[in-house]
Amino acid sequence: MAHDFEAAKAWYSKIFGWTAVDQDTKGGPPYVIWTQDGRPVAGLGQMSEEMKASGAPTMWTDYVAVSDVEATAAKAAELGGKVIFPPFQVLDSGSMAAFMDPHGAMFAVWKAGTHFGAGTVNVPNSMSWNELATTDVPGARKFYGELFGWTYSEQDMGQFVYTSIAAGRRSNGGIVPMVGEQWQGIPPHWMTYFSVADVDATAKAIEEAGGKICVPAIDIPQVGRFAVVNDAQGATFTIITMLEVRLFVD
Repeated sequence: MAHDFEAAKAWYSKIFGWTAVDQDTKGGPPYVIWTQDGRPVAGLGQMSEEMKASGAPTMWTDYVAVSDVEATAAKAAELGGKVIFPPFQVLDSGSMAAFMDPHGAMFAVWKAGTHFGAGTVNVPNSMSWNELATTDVPGARKFYGELFGWTYSEQDMGQFVYTSIAAGRRSNGGIVPMVGEQWQGIPPHWMTYFSVADVDATAKAIEEAGGKICVPAIDIPQVGRFAVVNDAQGATFTIITMLEVRLFVD
């Protein structure tokens, strides 16, 4: 969701080469679905004046597909989460709700109608990973495990233990502990990753287009090279060049 809808639409279209397809919202707030080779890769909504006034920043929101939005909302509240946007219908596209987990990270759920979601992932200029940064990894694992049925595996990264998330056999994200001075002043959050062909070149283009490099490009052994960036309105996301695409858990 962006403060300046038209500026964000142009900015991401330039950075990733996406095509912006305006949606008929039947008089509602403007919405765009970005496509790549004719397939949806991401969406953009106009942030309401009420949200702007509350201090909400321009931001990316990670969605989890569910079969029952109402039941998920009830379960999230039961597990200690906070319902930010109660379940509602988005025309015939689907239904959704948004939450804050018990530790403060915001996320949303989506039940598909005519719109399934991203049709292209894990290729350059599309979403490739979702990562939760949290102050309570055991608590987060319990909350999301009970809410979505996710399972976990661990990787020792030296300075911390990384948790990989799996839905069935599909690896769909990770959890990183917020330990160390680098996390001071940063609230728990979900981070959206976009694959790119060349992290360094994309980071340079982002900076030249008015964005900001938050974490300069760095290599992750056996994974790839990534950088954390802000768009021109301050929304944070990560770009990554993967060494290989992993869709399923071994």
